Amino acid sequence: MQRSSGDIARRFGGLIAVVALLAIWELVSLLLNSIALPSPREVCVSLLEMRDALLVHLLASTLRVLYALSLALSLAVPLGLLSKEEQVDRFLSPIVYLLYPIPHIVLLPLIIMIFGIGEASKVFMIAMIVFFQMLVTTRDASKSISKYYIYSLRSLGASKMDVYKHVIFPACLPKVMTALRISVGTSIAVLFFVESIATSKGLGYLILDCWSRMDFAEMYAAILTMAALGFALYMVLEKVEKRLCKWVYL
Repeated sequence: MQRSSGDIARRFGGLIAVVALLAIWELVSLLLNSIALPSPREVCVSLLEMRDALLVHLLASTLRVLYALSLALSLAVPLGLLSKEEQVDRFLSPIVYLLYPIPHIVLLPLIIMIFGIGEASKVFMIAMIVFFQMLVTTRDASKSISKYYIYSLRSLGASKMDVYKHVIFPACLPKVMTALRISVGTSIAVLFFVESIATSKGLGYLILDCWSRMDFAEMYAAILTMAALGFALYMVLEKVEKRLCKWVYL
């Protein structure tokens, strides 16, 4: 009986959670009776009516997030792995300690002045913020690897490249994937901010546009679409992690 209950929870847990949230939303909407909180049914109708426009804005937002995550990942992971080398870490640590605590979002006006108001500034802003999350996590994972693992492999005649390939990178990969999943949530939050400035495409722009027109049903439809984007990226990365880090799930 317990096993069957566990199977039901695994199979239908997500569906039950969604139904519960929709029921709570419907109840609160009825109790408040405010135009600022339309019912789920009204939002679903808006979703269907504006699906073509939503797809255009969703595509623009998705590309910005993917470009930013790819840029941050390609820079942060190599630097984090190389922090295992004392010479590299001696140079990198002061930079991380000085720059990481800065609220980077306040640098957006400066970035717009440098890169302009186009896509480059938006992608760079997101990438810069998640870069430090990935770098700190990868650096800590790299530095926590026991030197005895490295000594064992080097005693067998392995080169430094072999050490990185067979010890350091596999050991850091689960933490890198965790940092990447966390960065998805951060990138979606920053996405809303950067898309509120000097753009006419993107879910962040659409949310603010609907809010300014007091079309709250469409605004919630755009919010749900942005949430769905974050959820989809998170689930894809979780699937990728399970394939790349099979030893973690044994």
